Amino acid sequence: MELLIVLLVLLDQFSKYIAKKYLILKQPINLINGYLNLIYVENRGAAFGIFRDKKIILVGFTSIVVIGLIYYLLKNKGKDRFIDFCLILIIAGAIGNLIDRIYLNYVVDFIHFYIKDVFDWPVFNFADIYVSIGAVLLCIKLIFFDKQR
Repeated sequence: MELLIVLLVLLDQFSKYIAKKYLILKQPINLINGYLNLIYVENRGAAFGIFRDKKIILVGFTSIVVIGLIYYLLKNKGKDRFIDFCLILIIAGAIGNLIDRIYLNYVVDFIHFYIKDVFDWPVFNFADIYVSIGAVLLCIKLIFFDKQR
């Protein structure tokens, strides 16, 4: 459990280091024309730019959530491995972006998904992917497959 969180955070931080080193002064790198490119963005807010330049609020809230999720995970470890996995993803993503907020005062984003002239998703990173996948899977589990509720 702890090792997976550490590995995911390290992957996130390494990808942001590479993005910052190689994308900061370049135009977007087109991976799939009309759908996906890499571009360096400094996000000073939360998802979709909300709470822009509110570092204390973002760091405080994220820290409380991470501590709460770790406590829950340790207290209920092994009761439901799927929920454990979802929480591990959420925790790793939150920690990855928390590290950026604390040390850089912004979060490094670099993955840009869009559908030319139809859809344009905000630029994101691996930590955002972890949190999103973990949260969606957790919701699906709790809404459709949790027999205890």
